[in-house]
Amino acid sequence: MIKTFTVNKAALISILLLNAVLMAVPSKAQNSYELNSGWKCAPIAKVKEQGTVLSSPVYSTASWMPATVPGTVLTSLVANKQMPDPFYGMNNEQIPDIYKTGRDYYTYWFVKDFKQAAAKGKQVYLNFRGVNYSFDVFLNGRKLNNQLNKGMFMRRSFNITKWLTAGGDNRLAVIVYPPDVVGNANGGQGGDGTIAKNVGIQYTAGWDWIQPVRDRNTGIWDKVTIQTTGAVKIKDPHVITLVPGVRQPEGAQQPAVIKVSTELQNATALPVSGTLQYILDGKKIIKKVTLKPNSVQEIKLDDYTLANPKLWWPNGYGPQNLYKLKLQFVADGDKVSDEENISVGVRQLTTEWNSRTESRQVNINGQKVFIKGGNWIISDEMLRFTDARYDAEVRFHRDMNLNLIRVWGGALIERPEFYEACDKYGMLVFQDMWGSGDCNGRWLDPMKLEDQWTRRKYPEDHDLYLESIKDQVKLIRNYPSLAMWCGGNEITPPEDILKALRDTIMPALDNTRWFIEYSNSENMSRNVNGGNGDGPYGIQPLTVFWNERTFPFNSEVGSVGVSDYTSLKRFIPKESMVPPVYDEATGKTKTDPVWDYHKYIGYDGSIIKYGKVKDAEDFANKAQLVNYEQYRALMEGFSSHMWDWYTGTIIWKTQNPWTAMRGQMYDYYLDPNACLYGLHNGSAPLHVMYNPTDGMVMVANNTFSPKTNMMLIAKMYDMAGKETLITQVFVDVTAAATKRYLSIKKNIDAAAREDGAFVVLELLAEDKTPLSQNIYWMPNEKGDYTGLQKMDKAQLTASAKSLQNGKIEVTLTNSNSAPLAFFNRLSVVDAGTKERILPAFYSDNYVSVLPGEVKRVVIDYTPVKNAPAPQVSISGWNTAERFITVGN
Repeated sequence: MIKTFTVNKAALISILLLNAVLMAVPSKAQNSYELNSGWKCAPIAKVKEQGTVLSSPVYSTASWMPATVPGTVLTSLVANKQMPDPFYGMNNEQIPDIYKTGRDYYTYWFVKDFKQAAAKGKQVYLNFRGVNYSFDVFLNGRKLNNQLNKGMFMRRSFNITKWLTAGGDNRLAVIVYPPDVVGNANGGQGGDGTIAKNVGIQYTAGWDWIQPVRDRNTGIWDKVTIQTTGAVKIKDPHVITLVPGVRQPEGAQQPAVIKVSTELQNATALPVSGTLQYILDGKKIIKKVTLKPNSVQEIKLDDYTLANPKLWWPNGYGPQNLYKLKLQFVADGDKVSDEENISVGVRQLTTEWNSRTESRQVNINGQKVFIKGGNWIISDEMLRFTDARYDAEVRFHRDMNLNLIRVWGGALIERPEFYEACDKYGMLVFQDMWGSGDCNGRWLDPMKLEDQWTRRKYPEDHDLYLESIKDQVKLIRNYPSLAMWCGGNEITPPEDILKALRDTIMPALDNTRWFIEYSNSENMSRNVNGGNGDGPYGIQPLTVFWNERTFPFNSEVGSVGVSDYTSLKRFIPKESMVPPVYDEATGKTKTDPVWDYHKYIGYDGSIIKYGKVKDAEDFANKAQLVNYEQYRALMEGFSSHMWDWYTGTIIWKTQNPWTAMRGQMYDYYLDPNACLYGLHNGSAPLHVMYNPTDGMVMVANNTFSPKTNMMLIAKMYDMAGKETLITQVFVDVTAAATKRYLSIKKNIDAAAREDGAFVVLELLAEDKTPLSQNIYWMPNEKGDYTGLQKMDKAQLTASAKSLQNGKIEVTLTNSNSAPLAFFNRLSVVDAGTKERILPAFYSDNYVSVLPGEVKRVVIDYTPVKNAPAPQVSISGWNTAERFITVGN
C-alpha cells in the first residue's frame, strides 16, 4: 500500500526551486509541440480496464495521480509525496526495491488529454523519444502498436492522423512496463549484473558512487511530441562537414565542403513530387524528387563548397561558430511539407597514432588537441532532464577549462539538449555505447549471479541492441561536439555486436568519427614503460600526478570530491553531521552511516595536516583545500608531460546524478566546490606551474599560437605577508607545448622549513597584462600546514556592483601591510534568507589575494523575477564571513 511521506523540507525546496528555474522549454520546431504537462498516472494494480477503455475521453481519471512526463514512476511518486526524497539521508532505504516487490509494483498507466484536430492534406504524428522499458499505446479507444514496443533507447513514431477525433479532443493512454530483468541490488557494481540483460541503463542497480534506483527508471523518461507535416516528412537528416588542411582559428579560411542527405517519408497512397532543399549562409541547394507511395527513400543533395567558413573549435582553442541550416521539402505548389532547422558546426575530426606517447592523438581542423576531459554519468538519476540544467552542467565543464566530456557506458547515449550545450561551450564528446566490464563479464566477480561466459553475451536481445544503436546514432550524429563513439566501458560488446558496429553500422551511418572498441582499448592507449593503466583513483600525494606514468590517453583518473558544509546540509541530517575520523596507525576511517551511504571516499591524513578537525563544518572547509590541490596537481601533472607521455586524460569523474560525496566538481544542486576551481586553474590554456618534486617552474601552452616575450615572476610570501622575489625573467613557449625553465626548490625548502610559505608564479605580457597566476601553499618540512593555522586575520575589503541584470562584479582589495587573504569562497545569495542562488557561475572562486593586490570576480546567475537585489557572501581561511550589498 502506498503511503504519504514527509520529505526533508530544505532538500525538497531546493529540488523544487531548481526544477522550477530549469523548466524545459517548448520544442523549437514550428510544426511540433511537447506533451509535457497534464499527465496522470496509476499503478496497474488499481486499474482493471483495458487501454481501449482508458483512452476514451469519457473515462474518468479524477482519482489518478498527477504524473511527471518526461520522467519516471519514482519521479511522480516523489513529486506527489508518496515516496520520500531518495537524495536525502537514508530515505532511499524506505523506498521499495523492484527486485523485492516484483515488476507489477512499478508498472503504471499514463494518460494525457490533448487538443489536436486533423486538417486536410496534413499528417499528424505522435513521437516518443524514450520509454523504459516496454510499452503499449492507445489513442481514442484504439491500440496503435501491433506488438510491444521494447527497449529504453528506441524512438517510436505513430501516424495518428486517421485516429484523431473530429472535434480535436483526444485521449492518449500508455502502459509502461519496467525492464524485463530488474537485477538484484546486492551491493555489486550494477548489483548482481543481470540488469545488463536489458538494452538499458546499468547503474540503476547500484554502483560504488550511487545507491540503487528503486524503480530502475521505469517510465516515459524522454520527450513526447505531436508533429504535423504535409504528405512528406523529413526523417533523420545527416550533415557532414569536411575541412581539409591545417587550419588556424583566426584569419581567412580555405573552403569547406558541406554534404547533406536525409530520409523522406511519403505517408500517402499517391506519388509525391517536389523539391528537397536547404539554405545555408544565404545560399540555397536544391534537388527535384519524386517519392513513391507509402515509401521511405534516402536522398543525397549535391555537395556544397562553403567559402571562407567560420570554423567550430573545442574550448580553449578557438570560437564555437555555428551556422543555421534550414532543410525543407517543398511539394509542387510551393507548399512546405516539412522542415528541419539544424545547427551546423563546420569542423573535421581526424586521429592518428602518436608513436612517442604510444596513444591516439585527436586532431580538429588539422590541429592536434591535448584532451583534458571529464567523465559524465547522467544529469539526474530520476531522469529529470531540462535544457537549462544541461546548459548549466556543461557550462561548468567549460569553466573547468576542459575540452571533452566522456559519457560513461553504464548510463545512456545523451540527449540532443546535452549535445546542444556541448556545441555551445566547445566540449568534445566521447560517447560510450551501453555496456560495462563490471556487468558484462570482464572480471571474475562473486557479486554477480552468472558466470563471465554468460555475462559476456549480455544483453539478451542483440537485434534490439543493434536497432537501438542505429536509432540513437541518427538522433545525435549532426552535432559537431560528438567526436568519438566507444563500444563500451572497459570491455567490448559481444563479438557479433562489435563486428556489426565497426564494419557495417558506423561506416554506413556516421563514418567521419573515431570508433573505439572499448574505453581503455590498446588501439587508443598502450600500457608502456611500466604504466599503471587507468587511475589512480582517490586521494594521492601530489607528486604522483607529476611523476608516475599512467596510460598515455587515460580514460579514467580521479580523486576526492566532498562539497562544502552548505552543500552537505542539503542532504545530511543534523544528527549525522559527524566528520570522518582517520586512524593513521591502521589506515582506516570511522565514518557516519549516512556519509557511508552517500559513498564517502576517504581523505586519509590529508585533512589533519591543516589542524585538528573541530566539527563537520571545519572538516568540509579543510576538504576544499585538499580538493583544490588534488585537481590542480592532477591536470598540471598530465599537462607537464603532454605530447611526451600523454595525448590526453579524462577525470573520473566530474559530476554526480545523486547526492554522492565523491568525484564531483559541483554537487547535485549545481553548487560548485573547490575541485572545480583547482581544475579551472590547473587546466587553463596558458598556465604557469610548479613541480612539487623537483621545484621546476614550467609553462603549459595549450593553444595553437606561440607565446613570446612574457615576463615570468617567481616570488614567495611568508605567513605575515612579507614578499621575497626569487626570480624575474623574460620567457617564451612554442605552440601546443610545455616548457621547463628553472628550479626554485632550494629557495622554497629553506623558506618553508618551519611554518610553510606561499609560492606565487605569474606570467605577464609585454605590456604587463596578467596572463597567468598560480598561488601554492607549501607545507613545512614535516608536511604540515602549521603556518596557516597561525595566520593573522586578513584585511580584505570587498565591494560588489551590478554590471547588468544577472551579472555582478566583485572587487577584492587586500591591504599592503596585511597577510595574504587566503582561499576566499564567494557566493551570490538571497538577501533575505542568505541561501545561495543556484546555479551561479564565477569567473574564479576560492580566491587568494596577495598583499596590496586587487582582484575582480564576475558572477553570472539567473535572477528571480521581482526578487530584491541579491547579496554576495565572502568567507575565507583568515576572513570571517560577511555579506556585501550589490550596488548599481
